[in-house]
Parts: sequence; C-alpha cells; structure tokens
Amino acid sequence: MHCHRYSDLNGMTRREVITRMGQGVGGAALASLLGTPQTAEARGIAGLPHFAPKAKRVICLFMSGGLSQLESFDYKPVLAQQAGKPVPPSVFKGRKPLGMSKLQGNFFAQGSVFPFKQHGQSGAWVSDMFPQIARHSDRICFLKGMVSDAVNHDPAIIFANSGAQLPGRPVMGSWLSYGLGSENENLPAFIVLVTRKPVDQPLSSRLWDSGFLPSQHQGVPFRAGKEPVLFLENPTGLPPELHRKMLDRLRELHQDELARRGEAEINARIEQYEMAFRMQTSVPDVTSIADEKKATLERYGPDAEKSGSFARNCILARRLSERGVRFVQLYHPGWDHHANIKGGFEGTAKEIDQPIAALLDDLNERDMLKDTLVMFMTEFGRTCYSQGGSVKGDADYGREHHRDAFTFWLAGAGIKGGVSHGVTDDFGFDVVEGKVTMNDFHATFMHLMGIQHDRFTFPFQGRDFRLTDIAGNVVKPILA
Repeated sequence: MHCHRYSDLNGMTRREVITRMGQGVGGAALASLLGTPQTAEARGIAGLPHFAPKAKRVICLFMSGGLSQLESFDYKPVLAQQAGKPVPPSVFKGRKPLGMSKLQGNFFAQGSVFPFKQHGQSGAWVSDMFPQIARHSDRICFLKGMVSDAVNHDPAIIFANSGAQLPGRPVMGSWLSYGLGSENENLPAFIVLVTRKPVDQPLSSRLWDSGFLPSQHQGVPFRAGKEPVLFLENPTGLPPELHRKMLDRLRELHQDELARRGEAEINARIEQYEMAFRMQTSVPDVTSIADEKKATLERYGPDAEKSGSFARNCILARRLSERGVRFVQLYHPGWDHHANIKGGFEGTAKEIDQPIAALLDDLNERDMLKDTLVMFMTEFGRTCYSQGGSVKGDADYGREHHRDAFTFWLAGAGIKGGVSHGVTDDFGFDVVEGKVTMNDFHATFMHLMGIQHDRFTFPFQGRDFRLTDIAGNVVKPILA
C-alpha cells in the first residue's frame, strides 16, 4: 500500500510531495473553507475586532500632490506680516531646506494670499477657499501637527497609505479588508475612486495594492463611464446561466488544484471569480445615481452628475458606504503648487469644497456619520517660504514640499468635533506641540475600527509585519 500510494511521485517537486503527504488534512480544511458559503461578516480573520469599534467603515479623501496647510487650515498671520523678508535662521534650526528649493539663494517668508476667518463655536480658522467645509468646523478635528518621513511625492504618498516609503506593503484599505472583511458579500471591502482630470502627479495601482496579503484584499478601482469595472460584463451571447455553469466547473478545477498544491493564492483566485460574478448585478446598481433626489444632487454642486468628477465620487462613496463597503478611498489630484498657487489652489479647492461639505451633511442626515470615519489626507504640506524667490505682493508665488508640519482632519465616528490638535510655530515650519506621525495616525484610525494596531500582524518572509511597522501610538486626546 505504501509503495503503491507514492509510486507516482517521480519528477515531482519537494513542495508537491509534502503537499500530497498532507492531503487528508488539506482536504478537510478545504471542505471547511469551501463546503459552506461564508457570511460576509465571517470573511475577516478570527479575533477581530479586538474590542468594540466606534467606526464601522472609512471614507478616505486623499488630496494628492501635497495640499498646502498654509492656504487651507493652518492660519499664520506672522507670515503675512513678514512677507518678503528672509525667514529667520532660528526657524530652520540649522537644518538645510529639503527638495528642489535647497538650490535657492534666498528664502523669503510668504503669507497666504487667501484670507482666513474663524468658524463655529470652536472658532476654527479656515481659509476662505473652503467656506462650505468651514460650516462643519465643529464636527471636524484638525490634526495640525502631522509629520512625514518622505519629502518626494511617490515615497510620501506610499508612506501615507502603507506605513513604508517603498512599494510592496499592504495599504490601509487592504489591511482592513483582510482583518474585518466586508458587510456586503456582493461588493469588495476596499474600493477606490479617482477624479478624472489632468494629474500633476501620477497615481498608480501601488496605492491600492494588497502587498503580501492575499490578493483579493487589493483595492478595486471604479472607473468613470459606462463600465466602472473592466471586463465585468458577460460577452455578447453568454447568458448568466451558462456563465454560472462555467464558473462552477472552473471552481471545481481550482479546488482540485488547491487540494493538490495548498497554495493560498489559488483560494484567492476562487474568491475573486465569485466576487466578480456577484458584482455583475451589484455594481450597476450602486454606481447609478438615477435614484438620487434632485435636491441631493444639487447639494453636491454643479459637477454632481458629471462622470468621474470629485462631486460624483463623493456621492458614490456615500452609496458604497451605505451598502457596507469597509473602506472607500477617493483620490483628487491637483495640489502640487510650486508656482501660481493663487490660480491653481483656488480652482482645485472649489472642486472639493461643496462636495465634501455635502458628504458630511448627507452622512449626518442618514444617521451614518456616527459610525463612519471620514479622513482628509495628503502626502505632505508646503513650506512657509516661497519657491523661486518671490517677494511680497507676487500673486504667482509657489511653495516647496514640506514634511515637517502639515494638516490632516478627521470627522465622524469616535472623533471629538471642534478640536485642533497640534500647534506649529509662527512660521508653520515645525510642530511645537501635538506631533502626529504617520504611524500614530494609522494606529489611531485602526483603534477606531476596533483594532489594536500592534496585535494585528501578518507573517511574511520570517517577520510579522503590521501597518504601523514598529512604531505608532493612538492619539487619545482626539477620541470622543
């Protein structure tokens, strides 16, 4: 019996031999995994969440290109007073400016060309470029002490999303998809929406990559136009019944391969085929806004019905969140203002101001803001000095990349509203109180999702990895 059982092992790899030796256990595991359909809630990993979460889902609004905190949410009147004068050496504290501006001969202080006003009971200072977001200042927690490790776009945006400057690590949405799963078995747990407009900095699929996590946890980008997900529709002449029959046979082949080889990626492939089949009916429903009330569309602004606009993507984010998608991420490019910040910033701010305010209103009125975390992010901030040596009064000034002080904001589930956490110096160059690293930020949003960040790991190449790497502390003062 023994010799007959293994008489066909000639020419097989060591992995295949070991796998066949363990087929009994593997078959039982396979039956457990595939024999009974899993509920959507069961698709996360055992033991999560670690404790009762404040937030069920996340909407992440990512402003790619490096939004200037000095033209938006960090009011610095001293810069206006000192405009055209060299930034005092005491501000730099012996450090050389980073990025392209290190080649400048002079570093003139530059105040914002846009006025600021105080809003709400909290008295939050907000630029006149964001009058609609300012209405929600008592719901928002501004994180004015954000810092990063990276000063160039690609490593900085990857760092903000994955906790590492080099690509290849899982991003925030993938970690949540892997750990918590989705509340809707017909939609992915992690969906990405990118504004369709000319970009100043490229946005690659690395920003929604699952890295070393199973590939079904990568973000699924929904495109503008009639076909939100490529190749999702059946080819002409293929009825749904025949498609289902084809997938059943393909599933049997994959199950046989999984039992023989035991590779997790095969199971991921099965999951993705099945998800794609279910998405054929769910995606057209969720991406159509035909059932939205006229008043709702008007609230989001004139671009609400424009395919690929940020306003429409905000509506889709709310619709996806309503249907149980765990992490919806919107990317809006156009913030890389090395010159002509007045013209460039004003137009880009107008594209997002009304839609974001409408999203917050919409979530609140639908009683969703209490368990939805809204995160407003960018990869880094901008310098307090002008780029190119502009002097006071120049309307075409720009700002260089700056990693040592910038602003995020949070609203919704588990967040104290009407709070500004962190203080920068009079020039907005350094954080003097309430510094928050990217690791801290990641630890905090995971805490709101019921996850203790230093216990949520994945083994890869001999090491247990986590989103917060080997650092990170929850920012407790901002928690409600």
